[in-house]
Amino acid sequence: MTENAHQQPTAPDTELPTQYAPADVEGALYERWVERGYFEADAKSEKPPYTIVIPPPNVTGSLHLGHAFQHTLMDALTRRKRMQGFEALWLPGMDHAGIATQNKVEQQLAEEGKSRHDLGREEFVERVWQWKEEYGGKILGQMRRLGDGVDWSRERFTMDEGLSKAVLTIFKKLYEDELIYRAERIINWCPRCLTAISDIEVEYQEDDGELVSIRYGEGDDTVVVATTRAETMLGDTAVAVHPDDERYRHLIGRRIKLPLTVRSIPVVADPHVDPEFGTGAVKVTPAHDPNDFAIGQRHGLESITVMDERAIITAHGPFQGLDRFEARSAIVAALRSQGRIVSEKRPYVHSVGHCSRCKTTIEPRLSMQWWVKVGPLAQAAGDAVRDGRVKIHPEDMSKRYFDWVDNMNDWCISRQLWWGHRIPIWYGPDGEVVCVGPDEEPPTGEGWHQDTDVLDTWFSSGLWPFSTLGWPEQTEDLRKFYPTDVLLTGHDIIFFWVARMMMFGLYAMDGEAPFKTIALTGLVRDERGKKMSKSFGNVVDPLDWMDKYGSDALRFTLARGANPGTDVPIGEDWVQASRNFANKIWNATRFALMNGATVEGPLPEASKLSATDRWILSRLNETVAQVDALYEDFQFAKLSEALYHFAWDEVFDWYVELSKTTFQAGGEAAEASQRVLGEVLDVTLRLLHPIVPFVTETLWTTLTGGESVVVADWPRDSGFRDAAAEREIATLQSVITEVRRFRADQGLQPGQRVPARLTLDGTALAAHEAAIRQLLRLQPEGEGFAATATLPVAGATVALDLSGTIDVAAERKRLAKDLAAAEKEKAQATAKLGNEAFLAKAPDNVVEKIRTRLAKADEDIARIQAQLERLPQA
Repeated sequence: MTENAHQQPTAPDTELPTQYAPADVEGALYERWVERGYFEADAKSEKPPYTIVIPPPNVTGSLHLGHAFQHTLMDALTRRKRMQGFEALWLPGMDHAGIATQNKVEQQLAEEGKSRHDLGREEFVERVWQWKEEYGGKILGQMRRLGDGVDWSRERFTMDEGLSKAVLTIFKKLYEDELIYRAERIINWCPRCLTAISDIEVEYQEDDGELVSIRYGEGDDTVVVATTRAETMLGDTAVAVHPDDERYRHLIGRRIKLPLTVRSIPVVADPHVDPEFGTGAVKVTPAHDPNDFAIGQRHGLESITVMDERAIITAHGPFQGLDRFEARSAIVAALRSQGRIVSEKRPYVHSVGHCSRCKTTIEPRLSMQWWVKVGPLAQAAGDAVRDGRVKIHPEDMSKRYFDWVDNMNDWCISRQLWWGHRIPIWYGPDGEVVCVGPDEEPPTGEGWHQDTDVLDTWFSSGLWPFSTLGWPEQTEDLRKFYPTDVLLTGHDIIFFWVARMMMFGLYAMDGEAPFKTIALTGLVRDERGKKMSKSFGNVVDPLDWMDKYGSDALRFTLARGANPGTDVPIGEDWVQASRNFANKIWNATRFALMNGATVEGPLPEASKLSATDRWILSRLNETVAQVDALYEDFQFAKLSEALYHFAWDEVFDWYVELSKTTFQAGGEAAEASQRVLGEVLDVTLRLLHPIVPFVTETLWTTLTGGESVVVADWPRDSGFRDAAAEREIATLQSVITEVRRFRADQGLQPGQRVPARLTLDGTALAAHEAAIRQLLRLQPEGEGFAATATLPVAGATVALDLSGTIDVAAERKRLAKDLAAAEKEKAQATAKLGNEAFLAKAPDNVVEKIRTRLAKADEDIARIQAQLERLPQA
């Protein structure tokens, strides 16, 4: 009947404080878990491995709700697997966050009146390490506060010695396989951060700009082009038209004057020009636009750079030294004075790229950079999902993944920073280029120097699933824990991180993917479904809610909203409700302990148990099976909901209440129920533990005397079901629910006792008369009993004597007033729905609301009329 027996090293403590105070227990419990090594994985263990590597938060960061959300789910997965007997490793660490961290230290230097150039590269990097030790890693302490069951003994950092060796190793391997190369290309340049950034680090938004149409050339040799970036015309080297566009065929191959300059530029024919868009002619600035660069490559055009790294105009002439936006206005004014402006449109709303870190407008810029040739790597990453080696959950997110890996451009991996993994390329005095791997000595001698750029932060974090386990060395950790089992992360970083880990993992690990399943979550939003943003004023610090309601309350709220791939709305009221749930668990367990609930000894045979006991054990096993299935499908919201309703509704509200009369009566039945209640609480607390670890640890160890629920066995479905008991208790519940509803309808107070005659003979409810009377506050019929209301329910009859308990006349008057209001509401709704003119004009949602009002009015009328019929005659 049960497979949930466990060892019990000490006698249980039946004393619990009257109230649960999370702040008094959470910190001490967590440190005890860490000290006892519960979260440390053993690579030598014969247990099957289960591995999750944490998406490394930035060293500059602090815990936000997104972190708390994903960490709660990862923690739940690993805690459950540990309880199931797996060698569970949840590996923590941090990312060095190249741009963000360098910015932090440069801001600190600016306050001292210095720049990084005053210190020099070596001293500046040392200063960043000092900052990291002093200020970095704040989030790690916050992870402890949340209850993260990570293996702190394996904490890694993307700049530590082992991971740096991995970076050098894979760079050299890629370089030698001709998958890394250096080339001059258009990149996304941030004039504020002074570095290149990748395509996926550009955030696009609709900005108010201007669209200016400009006449190029003179006389018959003129053409009109439109642009939103007039300042770039200083670098134009051609005008492009479609070869079949009759309007411009006579100009193809000729040169026209470029306004505001002394240069003339050719008109070229390019099939990629859309003759239907605008004037059908486009200005070509190869050094400042990726599409123009491609045209320039096809036609051998010169690339003229007209802005420096800070987006200041460098082209000789009156605009030199102006900021790009100042130059834009000045150039348009100059063109206007020469009569070359054909039209101007302001505002012109269009999509503009911004740096995801500092929000500065991105400037496309021609630059010599290092690139990864992603074609074969991306192909392998796509194939691993297509052939089923890696599963994406939910499956409909696969399309987003394929959209990215199947259309990926080569990846610019060099950054113009000092903090990060410096590119291991050395240049010699005679043009030599040498890639230096780990444990290799760089070339020496006059004229040799190392590349000044560092690698994109995502390059090192792309190695995270295997570099953290010791690669390139063949370590015990790597053999035991790679590939990892689940990557759980937000769908928003499929492009940033997931695809890159897939590419590098398959490449470095001989075709073995870095994880078996990619479980994608949504994003946390406010209670109205709005994105959390400082500008909206709706950002929440999760630590505030943990301080107020406890970590378990926040965790349960987040898990309860976690439907795969779907955004998670969250509000403080929901966290408060989860705190109430924790209190309910606490109070119910305290009641159980006070009434002798125990886990000692085997469960009595089913034949010796009451229907109530058999019902709850049947429901318990069904819940275990349901929760297991939902965990395997990453359905955290559904499994949380299942646990909530089983614990609150079935255990606490029904089983505990139904058992009170048994406990009061004593005897063998009470002893059996005490053992059953202990079993149910034991299993329920273990089921809840992965999501709400703190309160369950306190209660489980008190109930069972066990060492810790962290290392307790995960419950198993024994297969015990009792359909007859479930039907019997369902009937009992329907009787109690119906009589409670009637009492409420009659205005009786919940604790008010009413004389009643129960006719239960011939039904399974006869054995439950004591429980029915106790739960419904029904006292035995006495002398002079006169039934004023009779309720036939589920084959039983409940006759009530309400004389003297309510003012019948006053109650009839109140109900008559409610009935009149409901009938008026029905009449108004019916009239509107019968008005064809109204229906023709009203929006669908308005009509639907009126239909809902009509249905509600009908329900109210039926309910009130039934109440009036049940009232005794005055």
